Amino acid sequence: MKKSTRAGALTAVCAIAASALTGCADAGGGSGAKGSTTLNLATLTLPQSLDPADANGSALPFFQAVYDTLIKREPNGSFSPMLATEWKYNGDRTELTLTLRDGVKFDDGTPLDATAVKANMERFAKRTGAQAKTLKDVKSIQVVDKTHVTLKLSQPNPAMLYFLSDAAGLMANPASFGKPGDPLKTKPDGTGPYELDSAKSAIGTRWVYTRARNYWGTRLPYENITITYFNNETAIVNGLRTRQLNAALLQTADQQVAAESDRKLTTVPQEFDFQGIVLFDRGGALVPALRDARVRQALNHALDRKTMLSKIRQGRGAVTDQIFGTQAAGYVKELDAHYAHDPAKARELLKQAGHASGFTLKLPRVSAIVSDALASSIQTDLAAIGVKVTWENVDAGAIRKIFTDRGFPAMVMNLGQPADDWIGISDYVLPGVFNMFGTTDDTVRELLPKIQRAPAGEAKTELQALNRHLVEQAWFVPFYRLSYLHVTDGSVKVTPQSGMAVPSVYNYAPAK
Repeated sequence: MKKSTRAGALTAVCAIAASALTGCADAGGGSGAKGSTTLNLATLTLPQSLDPADANGSALPFFQAVYDTLIKREPNGSFSPMLATEWKYNGDRTELTLTLRDGVKFDDGTPLDATAVKANMERFAKRTGAQAKTLKDVKSIQVVDKTHVTLKLSQPNPAMLYFLSDAAGLMANPASFGKPGDPLKTKPDGTGPYELDSAKSAIGTRWVYTRARNYWGTRLPYENITITYFNNETAIVNGLRTRQLNAALLQTADQQVAAESDRKLTTVPQEFDFQGIVLFDRGGALVPALRDARVRQALNHALDRKTMLSKIRQGRGAVTDQIFGTQAAGYVKELDAHYAHDPAKARELLKQAGHASGFTLKLPRVSAIVSDALASSIQTDLAAIGVKVTWENVDAGAIRKIFTDRGFPAMVMNLGQPADDWIGISDYVLPGVFNMFGTTDDTVRELLPKIQRAPAGEAKTELQALNRHLVEQAWFVPFYRLSYLHVTDGSVKVTPQSGMAVPSVYNYAPAK
């Protein structure tokens, strides 16, 4: 559902699982110190399963350990060979041909070939996973020969290589498909650098991976990787301090401060998500007032973002009024400050739109995203212009009400700002989960085809025009870009990953 450490936000934050440190120590006998054979990672993300069809967002490291992707995404966002050694588009970029690595096999001897790739991708697209939509433009898949497969697209998709380096590119053994109970959910079967050690794992709490002895590729530095789920960051920081954990990503400002105060821990900051209100109902189906851009602009002018960032995030982040991140071609620096905090102007805009007496905005609240302080701040700022915010606390059972039944006009969320512009457009602008009512207009309809069909790197003008339009029409109410913190116990060097809040499993190495 979201591309951050809260991937599958409602499922993850509402899950209840044991989070004690017991069992986090090195499964291979080490403590995580320099030269250790085991890497102990902590996570706030609880994967639905280990079936690649369910892979999403920051749960990707669980899958990368056991499944290779067709294309590898490097830390800087560039692409390099993995299971596919080469790839090439036709002239109008409606066909993408992959050359597969020869000789790669699954554990039972099943070859990784074009037939296996076709089976994986067709299955992925037909399932109900959060990322199934990423293959919606794949019209058909042609097996050319055992090492060549061609994806025929219904239209150009500028993000296709990205998707093949992400969940859609994970390759599982087709021999496991269709078996009763879907064994891949708990017993992954891929060609990756590790294998799940079921005897040492406790699915739902701790996952232990051991090196795959016959792995075709470059060996990663650690014999074992253990990923442990926690439902609070205080326990994670304690685990890092006692060296029972080697690395983790911290989101909350308080715990970031605590980690930075400990000289034994190393820290690396990263901006990835933005936090803000996603206005689903821009057409006014649930709240008629939201149909008018002046009302949406008023909401933006009402919020005191600088105070919110200072008081709630302790200044950790950067105020923004746009959904495009700083690495995206569509990013326009001055749009970060497009909406000044101006309650008087906000009230005037509401008056012009015929809503001088205000209106009520009922929003779902996920407590792990919307703290008491944030909930109060939003309520206070919007009340000052006559908009009454009422909160409805939600749990995992509310997912349907929010995203299927379309029961709320908007929602406060943490969402990724990927470097690949079309990823953000696909998620937030095109009809889908975060544009559930299918909002569009003439400007959007004019710009999207130009962006979609432009040669790589040649749509900057159109992307920035789209960004400016979205901001001016107030499709969203962003607050700020969030500053996250990668923390290690000092024994590990971690490299942040472009396109993900959490690092790939390939991005860890012993500290020198």
